[in-house]
Amino acid sequence: MDSRVSELFGGCCRPAGGGAGGAMRGRGGTAPGGGGSGSKAKKKNGRSRGGKANNPPYLPPEAEDGNIEYKLKLVNPSQYRFEHLVTQMKWRLQEGRGEAVYQIGVEDNGLLVGLSEEEMRASLKTLRRMAEKVGADITVLREREVDYDSDVPRKITEVLVRKVPDNQQFLDLRVAVLGNVDSGKSTLLGVLTQGELDNGRGRARLNLFRHLHEIQSGRTSSISFEILGFNSKGEVVNYSDSRTAEEICESSSKMITFIDLAGHHKYLKTTIFGLTSYCPDFAMLVVSANTGIAGTTREHLGLAMALKVPFFIVISKVDLCSKATVERTVKQLERILKQPGCNKLPLLVNSDDDAVTAAQQFAQSPNITPIFTLSSVSGENLDLLKVFLNILPPLTNSKEQEELMQQLTEFQVDEIYTVPEVGTVVGGTLSSGICREGENLVVGPTDDGKFLRLKVCSIQRNRSACRVLRAGQAATLALGPFDRSLLRKGMVMVSPEMNPTICSVFEAEIVLLFHATTFRKGFQVTVHVGNVRQTAIVEKIHGKDKLRTGEKAVVRFRFIKHPEYLKIGAKLLFREGVTKGIGHVTDLQAIITKENGLEESLGPGQLSF
Repeated sequence: MDSRVSELFGGCCRPAGGGAGGAMRGRGGTAPGGGGSGSKAKKKNGRSRGGKANNPPYLPPEAEDGNIEYKLKLVNPSQYRFEHLVTQMKWRLQEGRGEAVYQIGVEDNGLLVGLSEEEMRASLKTLRRMAEKVGADITVLREREVDYDSDVPRKITEVLVRKVPDNQQFLDLRVAVLGNVDSGKSTLLGVLTQGELDNGRGRARLNLFRHLHEIQSGRTSSISFEILGFNSKGEVVNYSDSRTAEEICESSSKMITFIDLAGHHKYLKTTIFGLTSYCPDFAMLVVSANTGIAGTTREHLGLAMALKVPFFIVISKVDLCSKATVERTVKQLERILKQPGCNKLPLLVNSDDDAVTAAQQFAQSPNITPIFTLSSVSGENLDLLKVFLNILPPLTNSKEQEELMQQLTEFQVDEIYTVPEVGTVVGGTLSSGICREGENLVVGPTDDGKFLRLKVCSIQRNRSACRVLRAGQAATLALGPFDRSLLRKGMVMVSPEMNPTICSVFEAEIVLLFHATTFRKGFQVTVHVGNVRQTAIVEKIHGKDKLRTGEKAVVRFRFIKHPEYLKIGAKLLFREGVTKGIGHVTDLQAIITKENGLEESLGPGQLSF
């Protein structure tokens, strides 16, 4: 895939050929999980046991891991059975970090059997008792009828169970917002987070802007964060009924943090920094219905694919266009998504049922790309996007989270502030370990490659106080009287026991996505690795004199200003003008800091000169 992402950056749009099948439109009756559609319905007495023509008779078999549980029925269980069911629910909630989905009327092998109305009512009553026992709430996502060997109508019910996990404040998902300038990104976020529709002249976005020139031009030039909460019943919590961010955090059991990025090409380095540094779980690509794929849209799509960030698409401003224009934009997107460079399967969302299906399949399959068509002025289909965001599960399970928390503390510094009466404050993401109030850490590397000791005085997460920060969470840390001039973006705060390795010279295996002529030794590029952003010079291209668009090679880079903290395997993206490339770090020439200065030594891979 990597070598063909170049089509999105520099190449022209090619007509779809050999793409991933037809667009999955209007799958109203499709079962969540989407598997088993090729299985034949089992027969009994010569009649179909599964369902209608567009209803697959099977879901994928139930997995032992994960947060999805199949239950045929839950009618009047014994006390012993009830306790067992409660324990099972606790496990599923833990796997989903506070969320679980129950499919009632489905056998463990995935066969859609269904229940009568009376059995379903009794099963939901039992499920509600189970949820109360563990301190959770349940929400019925959807009901579906199945054709089974019975004269009585039989239904399957899909239920979301949600509670705030004991070890954290709320489930937090980060969504980066991409798209061309004037596509309606900030306006859409304003409508979602403020709870009021736009007036057609950009009123909804005013609260999101951070600078006067942004208000005057109407264009985002910096990275801003907006929050949208959902309570345990799946209801939206935003600024329309909460005055402060603290109230939203307190009332929510799930939080969506939107990272509003710049659409204008002039601010591309800010957009790339937001994608690489803030580690978004998902990306939302906003496309204006009246202009279609224009400007930086293709480039932003390529960035999301290069960094392997799962993305969904929102077509905005449908109130300004005719139905034919919206359909043309949808077809244009479908054609690009299905071409070999993307190889995605578009899923157009037209109903609540589609939104539920899209959320579950999107998390399970990286090839599914949901497409929403909505208006921030009329509010058309806005609720479908909210349903999707409410159900969207986290990408990591509890086991992966636990493994990250067992490692030593590592916090990426993305923002630096000075707050009156608080002192120096840094914002960023905790990559691994656990960070507590009062903890002693070291920060660096400085320009001369050293790490400085500091103390974490207090922690805030989504603008509310927090005593413990866990791996994967974003927060701001107050450092008290620590000298701000010693800090810069791209530094890391790590545990003193880590003995961090830093380097000025490193090697990476790269793919040149686009270059006008040839890429040679001595070429200078801006390198993005996580929160690190610095100009580097190409010192050597192994086995070749030059590179052309689409070619791969192992390249040695040298930072021109100061050493950085890098890790082998980290994703790398570099650019200079129209030149762009991606890859990963394969080797480091480590620098060891000693009392009497700096001493260079070869890293584990023994770089050859």
